[in-house]
Amino acid sequence: MNNSDLIVRTLEKAGVRWVFGIPSGPVLPLIEALRRSSVEFVLTASETSAAFMATAVGYLTGIPGVCVATVGPGATNLTTGVGCAWLDRAPVLAITCNVATPWLERRVQMRIDHHALFRPLTKATFSLRDGHVGETLAKALATAVEEPPGPVHLDLPEDIALANSVEAGGRPVDSIPAQDISAELCHVISAALKNARRPLLITGLSFTRGKHCRNLLRFIERQQIPFVTTLHAKGFLPESHLNWCGVIGRARRTDVKAFTDKADLIVAVGYDPIEINYEEWAGKIPIVHIGTEAAEPGADLNFLWNKAGDLDRAIDAMTELPAIANDWAAQEWCEHREAFERALRPSGHEFGAQEVLDILREKLPPEGILSYDVGAHTHQIASQWRTDYPRTLLATNGWSSMGYGMPAAYAAKLVFPDRAVVAVVGDGGFQMTAGELALARRLNLAVPIIILNDGWLGLMKVKQERKNYPLSGVFLGAPPDSPAHYFGVPCRSVKTAKNFSAALDWAFTLKGPSVIEAFIDVESYSATVFD
Repeated sequence: MNNSDLIVRTLEKAGVRWVFGIPSGPVLPLIEALRRSSVEFVLTASETSAAFMATAVGYLTGIPGVCVATVGPGATNLTTGVGCAWLDRAPVLAITCNVATPWLERRVQMRIDHHALFRPLTKATFSLRDGHVGETLAKALATAVEEPPGPVHLDLPEDIALANSVEAGGRPVDSIPAQDISAELCHVISAALKNARRPLLITGLSFTRGKHCRNLLRFIERQQIPFVTTLHAKGFLPESHLNWCGVIGRARRTDVKAFTDKADLIVAVGYDPIEINYEEWAGKIPIVHIGTEAAEPGADLNFLWNKAGDLDRAIDAMTELPAIANDWAAQEWCEHREAFERALRPSGHEFGAQEVLDILREKLPPEGILSYDVGAHTHQIASQWRTDYPRTLLATNGWSSMGYGMPAAYAAKLVFPDRAVVAVVGDGGFQMTAGELALARRLNLAVPIIILNDGWLGLMKVKQERKNYPLSGVFLGAPPDSPAHYFGVPCRSVKTAKNFSAALDWAFTLKGPSVIEAFIDVESYSATVFD
């Protein structure tokens, strides 16, 4: 057994099912080891997509997703997707295969310093060296899943990959248990609720990794307080709940902020400022921050509590607190939600993103998964889309890179082959990742890709308009007619709500991939995005 076999065997024991990437000479020993294992190598069109897919797998399963790239340009391409895992808190192993050890300190073809490249984007970067491959890999796996989870980089020289293994394999690394903060926290929250008249609860990215998320509803209902969420936390508490009042920082953000500004206490459970800084919406409202990490204390912020600890224990303890009266009225929340829903669907435009999303929401099963890309539609989906189920929305928020939506959807279909999965992407994002349709055709992944084609970089158009800048560098050109297929994947073109509904029915009957190109009115975003 060589070291490549040892690596793959260790990944198997850790529950890894796929490795995403593109082969090259230095990668081939690892590819050969994968061929002889239960771990499937998935060939992507770009290394960036490979890392996006690994990120989605890590997020959906809690087991590190794995991506691999070759030395130099392969590694640099990988970094964009690895950055997604870094700022969206997903466990990932990013393996770069390198030149042989004697060449590592020399200036040779393709070689760069991989460790310097990945250090700002990862929790750690390790060299795999003979005699220490197993223990290093075990440490990397443990580091990737520790709070907060994230990517770990491993550099594998070609001669180390081929060398006979001298190890039995790495031993699992014990994780450090999180601190129990529940007793002190409950004292702080009780005092804060007694002093507040309009407490508000918000959940965020760290909340999505808790095991007792739904238990928080008992606290919300007992205290009768409204709650809002960030983009990533959607569905971890049901958005059909009477106390739900919106998503911060997205479409019609000023409407939601007008509501949160009424609060005189913010109870932030699993809030991660990487999604949106407190300063952008909280102001000087007193904050009780309960997270797996302490928040960075901004100069203008008013923290009553700001400590890291065991989130599940904290939530369970909060549910036992006695009810404390406040001045909120449920009718106030209801009126806010109704006005919010109306504002998200302005009249006076042609077929737009709002109609597409409403029709898709009606046809996608409740536990179906929607993956979406970055652009104006990101803001619209975050605010408009309703779900009561966790991990049914895949998006990048902390990183916010275009090109995420399609690869993440295909990764979700691999993880959940029996669930409906759909991706919504803009025309700009589609241009970046269209090649991944070949992957979908090769693997026969039944995932409809919905392109919102408005002929513009829609979000940048809105931002230029808000700044009173002339429109420049954001027009993609008059959209041509849709082809019959992309890379052999059948495509249908739609320009009306009725035709879009019929195209969705068609796509959901197929046993393979499809594309629906929806030609929408770009002006449909003007009244909702960055208002």
